[in-house]
Amino acid sequence: MHTAPTLRTAVLTARAALAIGREKLKAQHLAGSPGVQVCRRLTDLADTVLSDLILSAISDQEAGHTPSLVDSIAIVAHGGYGRKQLAPYSDLDVLLLHFSHSRDAATKLGARLLGDVPDVGLALGFSKGTPREVVTEALREPMLFTSLSESRLLLGNQELFDSYFDRLKRGAHRRKRSLLPEIELARQDERRQFGETVYLLEPNVKRSRGGLRDIQLLRWAGFCSHGLTDPDELQLHGALEKREQQAIRAATEFLLRIRNELHFHGDKSNDQLDRAEQVRLAATFGYTGEEGLLPVEQFMREYFRLTGDVRYIVTRFLANAERGPSLLTLLGSLFSHELDGDYRVGPSRITATRRGLAKLRTDVNEVMRLAEISNLYDKRIAHTTWEAVRQAVANMPDDISPETAEHFMALLSQPARLSEILRKLHELGVLERIIPQFAHARGLLQFNEYHKYTVDEHCLLAVRRATEFLADPGPLGNVYRRIRDKQILHLALLIHDLGKGHVEDHSELGRRMAAEIGPRLGLTTDQTELLKFLVHKHLVMAHLALWRDISEEAVVLQLAVEVGSPQVLRMLYILTAADLASVGPDVLNDWKIELLTNLFERTMEHLSGDQPVTSHERLDAARQAIREALSPELHADSPDRDWYNEQVGALAPAYLKQMPSDRAADELRRLRQLTPAEAIAWGTFLPDRGAIEYTVGTYESIVPGIFHRLAGALSGEGLEILFAQINTLPHGLVLDKFYVRDTDYSGPPPPDRIESVSRRLVESLQPEGSSRPVVRQVWQRKKTKANLSMLPVRVLLDNDTSDKATIVEVFAPDKTGLLYVITRTVFELGLSVVAAKIGTYLDQVVDVLYVTDAQSGEKIFDPPRLDEIRRRLVEAIESFEQE
Repeated sequence: MHTAPTLRTAVLTARAALAIGREKLKAQHLAGSPGVQVCRRLTDLADTVLSDLILSAISDQEAGHTPSLVDSIAIVAHGGYGRKQLAPYSDLDVLLLHFSHSRDAATKLGARLLGDVPDVGLALGFSKGTPREVVTEALREPMLFTSLSESRLLLGNQELFDSYFDRLKRGAHRRKRSLLPEIELARQDERRQFGETVYLLEPNVKRSRGGLRDIQLLRWAGFCSHGLTDPDELQLHGALEKREQQAIRAATEFLLRIRNELHFHGDKSNDQLDRAEQVRLAATFGYTGEEGLLPVEQFMREYFRLTGDVRYIVTRFLANAERGPSLLTLLGSLFSHELDGDYRVGPSRITATRRGLAKLRTDVNEVMRLAEISNLYDKRIAHTTWEAVRQAVANMPDDISPETAEHFMALLSQPARLSEILRKLHELGVLERIIPQFAHARGLLQFNEYHKYTVDEHCLLAVRRATEFLADPGPLGNVYRRIRDKQILHLALLIHDLGKGHVEDHSELGRRMAAEIGPRLGLTTDQTELLKFLVHKHLVMAHLALWRDISEEAVVLQLAVEVGSPQVLRMLYILTAADLASVGPDVLNDWKIELLTNLFERTMEHLSGDQPVTSHERLDAARQAIREALSPELHADSPDRDWYNEQVGALAPAYLKQMPSDRAADELRRLRQLTPAEAIAWGTFLPDRGAIEYTVGTYESIVPGIFHRLAGALSGEGLEILFAQINTLPHGLVLDKFYVRDTDYSGPPPPDRIESVSRRLVESLQPEGSSRPVVRQVWQRKKTKANLSMLPVRVLLDNDTSDKATIVEVFAPDKTGLLYVITRTVFELGLSVVAAKIGTYLDQVVDVLYVTDAQSGEKIFDPPRLDEIRRRLVEAIESFEQE
């Protein structure tokens, strides 16, 4: 029998000291001690623990021999440990420097530390070498260099440390032109993983844009350029402005306190500020909220304000650090031309002349003229020129001149660099001088909405997504390119969600904002009315396409009447797609584009002036095509002729409008072979939609609750249901279709996967398959773990849109298996599902079911029963969410 090795006395003593010290510092943190102070004391605690371990190891290793090893080495803390910003569960980055003649002894000491330090309960990042070896490697590896730039001697030979650090400084200064871009590139790779924008709703406080890593990036660049890392010293050196130094200090304190709380609360390293943690921290830090703004939204607005400042300051600092004579600068002076004496337009950028800089510092009209020129020439604005704009913002007037408004609208008319320029104008505070309503949206997190970004970031992204349609080869690109006057579309995208963050419905408030913004920007009455319509109705097309059965002619006519003209429909189509695309990654998928495009094209038939093909004519043509595909079965001598004729005549409009005639014929042949006790299922991958279509054929009598059983089987397989279509045919036949996305595969699933799911569907319709399905965990999709009370379950009932069914809309936090719970409850309520649309938007599910009474097949009008449907669904979902 093996026994665990006995830990050395020094290790046990250090472990106890660490535990006691952490608890004391946790108490200080909870009592409100500043984040910077707690981090320094945590660093001091680690210094004491580590020093005791090292001295104990050296004592054991030397056994009293002289000279002491401590005189031949230098223990160096670096990275966060080196700058004394250690979080409660951060790694200790330690470098063991040694002379060449001390290599063997240093190797032995390093091996001891790699065993003892983890035994104490600290994570150790360890390296060793001579000063020459370490610096040579650091200048080749940007990530190692950045960590070593924050070096601090813990114990050992001061001269050895000074030799190493002086060598590192000299090497950095010599190679700064190549080092700085390499460091920035490494940081960009990290940002791509953890978030390119400051305005992520679930940021990583260390690695997302504007977080602690960006502050560290400034320190690293300062080391390369000035041999200094401390922002206070960089300010005294003239490399940072006083206000910038103060902003960096404020952001550092704020972020470190958040990080300490995340670590202490979880008793582990954690830098992810997810929604559950945001709610908890807002309460912990004493945010109380205000009208239209929850405490968590108030807290996150402060977060975004501070990290936004960091982003701008670091971007400016890097631009200045990297500035200097270059081939690009030389070419720019040779191949540029002057514009009105104010600007030089070069091969890649526009730079203000001395006269132009003077104008920019005093005149907002000149700023908008510059923005228009940049967009017209499709060239970026030089950093030094933007700096002049930044300096002028505080003195800009609240009112704008007609000339300023004209330049702004001219900017909006061209897609070239529009997104980039608008973002910069917003970053510098110019945009809210043009559109004052934008000030409220800055850093505004809407916690009860389901976006990945803040309101201002979402609006800016919406403009960017629309301009990207310019190069789209599909229907979105075709329509976007056809819109000649794009300025109203781009303006509508920019302001469409500015009504959020107030008690009133954001679309209604947005319409009134548009009514104020139009005249301010010099729009005509007709242009202002168009702007008001697009903002007010920006959700209508998505609502109809994604949550309603657009095979119903009434849905299409409703949109046609509301829109009124082809040009407005084109704008609404692009606005809707861009809005969805800017909610979060992959929200606008091929499936949703197809639904939107189908609705757009059918509505355009009513608005274009051409005589639209009537719904009746479409259906007759579709049935005739299926009959032609079934010509052998419909031959006069065929015994099945009447059966097939009856089935074709009963096919639902939604089925006829989307199913090719040859496939419809094949499916009817399969149904003809069934007995009342049988079920069949098969799957087909649809590459144009990026989805799999699973079809199930059976008889209604096979088992009660067919739809919820099938939904449960698909959820049990980890499939994301996009849409469901229920077809009830003569003789009690059922033909149900489910369109799903298999998150295990980026393309078509292998045949055995489709066969496995098909078998599961058939098995679910056996009498013994009525139990609740076991839902497989889908690891690819991160879920918010907390049951967040401000994300309420809502159930809406609509008896106006459809002539044939009551529409049940369910809004709830997403959780795998939710659809089964909803459809099972609907079944228990005595309702039949005749159609379903399933939508997932980041953390929210929007399930829309068309239901009728199971006995009569009619809509439900009885008020008490409608109330019961709403109540039972909410209770079932809330109970499921709390499990």
